[in-house]
Amino acid sequence: MKRFEGKVVLVTGGNRNTGLDLVERFVREGAKVYMCGLTAESTAEGAAKLEQRGVEGVVSVPCDISDAAQVTALFDTIERESGRLDILVNNAANQGLGHGGPLEMDPAMFFDVFKTNVVGGFQVTQEACNRFFMKQESRGSVVFLSSNTAKRAIRNRTAYCSSKGAINSMVRALALDLAPLGIRVNCCAPGYIYTDRWDVLDPEKAARRRLNCPLRHEAKGSDIAGVVAFLASDDSANMTGEIVTCDAGCSCQHMPEDVDV
Repeated sequence: MKRFEGKVVLVTGGNRNTGLDLVERFVREGAKVYMCGLTAESTAEGAAKLEQRGVEGVVSVPCDISDAAQVTALFDTIERESGRLDILVNNAANQGLGHGGPLEMDPAMFFDVFKTNVVGGFQVTQEACNRFFMKQESRGSVVFLSSNTAKRAIRNRTAYCSSKGAINSMVRALALDLAPLGIRVNCCAPGYIYTDRWDVLDPEKAARRRLNCPLRHEAKGSDIAGVVAFLASDDSANMTGEIVTCDAGCSCQHMPEDVDV
């Protein structure tokens, strides 16, 4: 039997990059999957890509998770069509790109990153718990996507790194409060992940990035999906509040070998 046969799963930000691999993994393992993107256009584009992969039966609903009214509407759809939710994957993220360094970035941009990554993730989780998990015998599992940059910062990404650190802390706090209620909350923290942005990198720069990885290659979306599926499944039934790093060994080293002395 497939691990998620008969389960209903929501993947936020499931319309692009790693989100597509997350959706595909749950579908392949038997789940009915709802996914959302920020806009109607981006959600439709993601749905088309999934169809091209042969991933069928996914329900695509546009939702800006930073907007409480849109979150409510998304859960109205899930309740009306499926009547339950078993797994929530908080994958949607504002990457915080292009806002400059900490001295020049507009504080409003800092807030926008937190509004999606932290507040959005919180209110989706709150809705999932109150609307579904607390009313079901099988309480449900929540998996957040964080980043290894929560522990080791990257330059000129203050808002993003800060938001991922906040997610790690929120995961532990939610796990502690929800554990007595039977709800598990865990987190996967990736490092470099291959996306189409790698295709436009100068080959020397891409090679240098890969040198940062002791395993010598960035993660595929399917690598991250494997960790998330484990954390969402009964295979991790005695785990909650955990931050599982999947970054090709980047976090275990002091410095890359070409600069290590």
